[in-house]
Amino acid sequence: MGSTTDKIKGQANEVIGKVKQGIGEATGSDKLQGEGAIQEAKGHGQQAVGNAKEAVKDAADKTAAFVNKKL
Repeated sequence: MGSTTDKIKGQANEVIGKVKQGIGEATGSDKLQGEGAIQEAKGHGQQAVGNAKEAVKDAADKTAAFVNKKL
């Protein structure tokens, strides 16, 4: 999965998690609040993975450009 896909899925999970938490609060459902918190945390993790992948790709691209420049 690419960095953009990870970021999009992460953002979606964060939003869905927040919605679940809100509905859980409104209905008094501790279970739904917990599920929402877990899904939101999963989204944060997915976004972090996407950011890390992007950073590695950027570093590799810069290294390749430097090497090609020296050749």
